[in-house]
Formats: sequence, structure tokens, C-alpha cells
Amino acid sequence: MSNPSQRLTPATAALLLIPPLLWAGNAVVGRLMQGSIPPITFNFLRWVLAFVMLLPLAAWVLAPRSPVWAHGRRFAVLGLTSVALYNALQYMALKTSTPINVTLVAASMPVWMILLGRLFYGVPVTRRAALGAALSLAGVVVVLVRGDWHQLGTLQLVPGDAWMLAASITWAWYSWMLARPAPGSEPPEVRRDWAAFLLAQVAFGLTWSAAMTTGEWLMLPSLPEGEHHLRWGWPLVLSLLYVAIGPSLLAYRAWGAGVTRVGPTVAGFFSNLTPLFAALMSATLLGEPPHLYHLAGFVLIVGGILVSSRR
Repeated sequence: MSNPSQRLTPATAALLLIPPLLWAGNAVVGRLMQGSIPPITFNFLRWVLAFVMLLPLAAWVLAPRSPVWAHGRRFAVLGLTSVALYNALQYMALKTSTPINVTLVAASMPVWMILLGRLFYGVPVTRRAALGAALSLAGVVVVLVRGDWHQLGTLQLVPGDAWMLAASITWAWYSWMLARPAPGSEPPEVRRDWAAFLLAQVAFGLTWSAAMTTGEWLMLPSLPEGEHHLRWGWPLVLSLLYVAIGPSLLAYRAWGAGVTRVGPTVAGFFSNLTPLFAALMSATLLGEPPHLYHLAGFVLIVGGILVSSRR
């Protein structure tokens, strides 16, 4: 019997448009804040604000008798890969790479999902999945060589591209841990409550992020008198509020609701709108117009995901 929840209605489509739009804005805002705040510190403050906003919704999950503490190792790893590592690596990438490049490189996720699934979870690789991954990887290479295939033999990644590749692999690892939890590794009452599940990850992730932020400040170079690494002002405050509310809370909630309605395969197509939205925002706000090779990379990446996800 068909499941009516798998139908893509206009309301569900509108819901699934929210996350890629907010994720694209996250990349643009992260680029705008370069020079105003160190990237790992930006990530730490983002999640501190998100933590405060989540507390009224799910404070019970941090109570002394909460079932989370018996599964502390599980949530510590989830918090490390999602809250601490992935987001910090993305903001570090935006120091030297553009929002368009960062979001396109992040679209290589299917490649790393397939590889990690085969290596660590024994998931077989079908021909269709392999072809789709190859197309997506070709799209990423087009972006990395800036559309000039002559550079392939002497390809040198800018630091931002390399950081984003590392972030994509980290997120693929996190996604597999979510999709294939070990039996008994998570309290079911926490997993069913999106706010509680996210708050538990953020609480543990902030511990990792605080340690990383401390290390970042210890390694920051000295500045001339009168200059500061952290430049407080309304632009920074508004940016922090945006990344805490939008990409951290609203996008997470909308994505979870959308996936519940239509499943991860259909929802996955919407995530690949992120580079398109990033290109439009970059052209408008940063004066960084997209190039023809960005379009070519986008077409290859989306084509690869369409091929690999068809029944």
C-alpha cells in the first residue's frame, strides 16, 4: 500500500526550500564576517546562542537523571562531528574560498557517503550509485580547477577548498552515525524529540568547540596596537543571531519535518539548491558573480545525485 506521506505537496516543497536557503545564507554571512571574528570563535558563539534558545524547549534532557548521560560517549562523538568540526571547518574554508565554491564542494557529499558506507557499514555500491558519485565528483573537480582542465595536472587547492572537503567527509561520517545507530546507543525518548536530540548534541559539542576556540586564540598572531581580532558591532551581533536561529534551529527543524513527510531521497534533491542560492546571494551581497564553470559543476553534481537516487 502506498504511503501518502511520500507525496510532494506544495506545502512540503515550500518547507524543504527553507533549509537550503538558510544554509546558503550561512555561507554568505560566514564570508562577510571574515576579518571581524576568528572562524572557530564564530562557530562557538553561534552554538552558544543556539544552546540558550533550545533550553526552554528541552531543558529536561540535561537534568541529572536524564537518559542522555548514560549515552555520553555517543552524544560526544555526534557533537564533535556536527557542532564542533563540520561548522568550524566550513567557516575556516570561507576565509580563502567563496560561498559558491564552498557550497559546491559540499555537494560532493554523495561520494563520501558511498565510500564510508562501503568501508565501514558494508553497504554495497551499485553501478548507478557509482556513476552518480563519479558525476558529482567531476562537478567538484570542475569547480576546483576553475573550469580550466589544464590545471588538473598541477592542481593546487586553496586552503578553503581543502577545509571544505574535510568538512564534507566529516558530515558524511556524522550522517552515517545518525542513520545507523548501534542498538541501544540512543534513548528513544530523546531521539523522538528534535529539540532534545539537538540540545544533547550541542551540549557535548560546545565542550569540544570551547577547547578548539581556546587553541585558536593561543595561535592567533599579535596585532598592531589598536587592532583587534574580535570586532564587536551590530553587523557581528546580527550575523550571530542569524546563524544561531536560521541555519542552526529553523533549518534543522524544517529539514527534519520535510524528511519525515517525503523521505530522505526526495528531500536530498532540495539540499542541492544550496549552491544556486549561494550564487545568487554572493552576486547580490558580495559582488562575487558566478561563472560558467560554477554552472557546469552544479549541473554535474545534481545530475550525479539524480542518477544515483533513481529507482
